[in-house]
Amino acid sequence: MAQMELEEREAPPKEQIRIWMDGAFDMMHYGHMNAFRQARSLGTYLVVGVNDDESITACKGAPPVLNNDERIASVKGCKFVDEVEPHCPYIMNETYLQRMLKKHRIDYVVHGDDPCIVDGKDVYESAQKLGKYRTIPRTEGVSTSDILGRMLVMHKTHHTHDHFAANGQLSSRMLQDKKAKERPSKFLTTNRMLRLFSVGNHEPQKSDKIVYIDGAFDMFHAGHVEILRLAKQEGSYLVVGVHNDSVVNAHRGLNYPIMNLHERVLSVLGCKYVDDVLIDAPWQVTPEMVASLNISVVVHGTHRDQHHLSAFSLDEHYEHARKVGIFKLIESPLKLDVDDIVARINDNRERFDKKFVSKMKAEQEYYADRYGIKK
Repeated sequence: MAQMELEEREAPPKEQIRIWMDGAFDMMHYGHMNAFRQARSLGTYLVVGVNDDESITACKGAPPVLNNDERIASVKGCKFVDEVEPHCPYIMNETYLQRMLKKHRIDYVVHGDDPCIVDGKDVYESAQKLGKYRTIPRTEGVSTSDILGRMLVMHKTHHTHDHFAANGQLSSRMLQDKKAKERPSKFLTTNRMLRLFSVGNHEPQKSDKIVYIDGAFDMFHAGHVEILRLAKQEGSYLVVGVHNDSVVNAHRGLNYPIMNLHERVLSVLGCKYVDDVLIDAPWQVTPEMVASLNISVVVHGTHRDQHHLSAFSLDEHYEHARKVGIFKLIESPLKLDVDDIVARINDNRERFDKKFVSKMKAEQEYYADRYGIKK
């Protein structure tokens, strides 16, 4: 027994296994984050290549919704990603792949188990030939196409301030619209998934300065990542409050949020700057909440999704934090919000309608084949 313990103590450290994964990661969501998590679990270090706008446009016939910088920032903000290789081509030839394998000392190239075919050719054919290709199961119930479909049921008129009465409350027409209550997500949130996304999170220490920031965090994007990065710098432990669907809809209006509470919580948990999440956070930051969570600073960005909220609404929201002198308004480094993303979709509505129909047909065939479900 003593000899065995000695051998264990003297055993060399486990060799690093470096994983490569690449993609467009347009409108990045928790499904992408879960893919990063699974890929990293096959090794010890994950390098993610983010396809550039030009090669995406050349291969798909249209540019991505979010540009290079926005997509790169989102990927860099994920807790499961160790390093990012920007401006990666959509289709890697053997020369490029060999260069990346050497540059990053890659052991395996990983992709989801769904096919990735462009012009009749498997994008990962060169990696397969080298014997360095591995697959992971896709995160079922969510995809970029699914989220795109949710946005396509929204119209520009749904985002105007005309739906709000003079007192800032929702008009009766808005409240009566049944679509406002639709939550078309097919994702099945389990406790196991929440635990997997919480890996690495720990309880605050007595010496920690706890920072609190809240919001909807709908369509979690680069703007959210950047404001959370700055919020974390205000202390040493960041708690993020995520409001429930009813609260978000009451303050934002028809069809919002696009993603439900559980989906939004997973996206926030996947951010590397976040230490804990307050699920179903109250709209008002109360004295009891500040005391219970030992909050030292309450942060809010200058740019927000709720453009229609009045100064009075925000004063009410943070009344206690202002009163006790712990509220801090910080300049938002990136002026991007969910309305911008929806507007970009609407500006190219015809193209996205066709893309949605094509992609959803392919996804239905994938699930039918996977589970033997007859159409």
